[in-house]
Amino acid sequence: MTDAASPRHVPDRLQSPAARLLKSWEVLLLAVAVAIFIANSLASPYFLNAWNLSDATFNFTEKAMIAFAMALLIISGEIDLSVASIIALASTAMGAAVQMGAGTPELVAIGLLTGLLCGAFNGVLVTGLGLPSIVVTIGTMSLFRGISYIVLGDQAYRGYPSGFSYFGQGYVWWVISFEFVLFAVLAVIYGVLLHKTNFGRMVYAIGNNATGAAFSGIKVARVKFILFLLTGLMSGIAAICLTARLGSTRPSIAFGWELEVVTMVVLGGVSILGGSGTIPGVVIAAFVMGLVTFGLGLLNVPGIVMSIFIGLLLIGVIALPRLWQKWRP
Repeated sequence: MTDAASPRHVPDRLQSPAARLLKSWEVLLLAVAVAIFIANSLASPYFLNAWNLSDATFNFTEKAMIAFAMALLIISGEIDLSVASIIALASTAMGAAVQMGAGTPELVAIGLLTGLLCGAFNGVLVTGLGLPSIVVTIGTMSLFRGISYIVLGDQAYRGYPSGFSYFGQGYVWWVISFEFVLFAVLAVIYGVLLHKTNFGRMVYAIGNNATGAAFSGIKVARVKFILFLLTGLMSGIAAICLTARLGSTRPSIAFGWELEVVTMVVLGGVSILGGSGTIPGVVIAAFVMGLVTFGLGLLNVPGIVMSIFIGLLLIGVIALPRLWQKWRP
């Protein structure tokens, strides 16, 4: 006989929206971000300075721009590990154009076009030839950066126009940088695209069951190709901002960023297996990673330690859900 007084489990789908929100990964991540903010403010007297907080945004805005498109791509069941190398190639193309006298509008166009072409190249190999995206983009990761090394060697491109620097160093108002405003605008655009449009629903459907999505009339290959285009385009935008901020181009630019971008996406609650995830989660994850790296920088923690932390974080956020499912009653 069942004990009438025993508590009954209520499925998540039957709980109130407020209850589901409080149990969501995004709320937990937001609490972590607040805790890190408080810890940083206690650890360093320089952290709460308005200009220092503004500088902290540069630690994540460029990577987060790519992470928005990467989130959609991973939700669809694919991945692009060549994003950092696309930045290097786009920056190299812009640097070469500067040597030939190109102005700011031409540089922006070259950066965007290079990103789009690289994304299209990845997309054709994956959706056209049916090759695994992880294998393809590992190959193009070496290809794109290798071209940059062939062109530049151990040299660097400099001499960018003063107007071009605004994309990476300009401020819209007081301590609010152009990059941060662009990050916020893109967050809204990608949030609407994923959560409020038919295209976003198709992305989720493909990630959950690509075969079923195809039988339901969704053009799976076309959607995935568009996602690779978007990832390449966002890498081109990041290349413009990063190159403008640094004022120079080297073939090692953005080296290792692919790991941080993927970590940002997975930390934001996007399943590495596809089918689930949100843009708000990625936004909060971007702030978490930015606050952590900036706080460690203020404490003079070596860069290699930060790299170890990012690697452990990626392993942890992938393993934690599996461990939770295995151990929970």
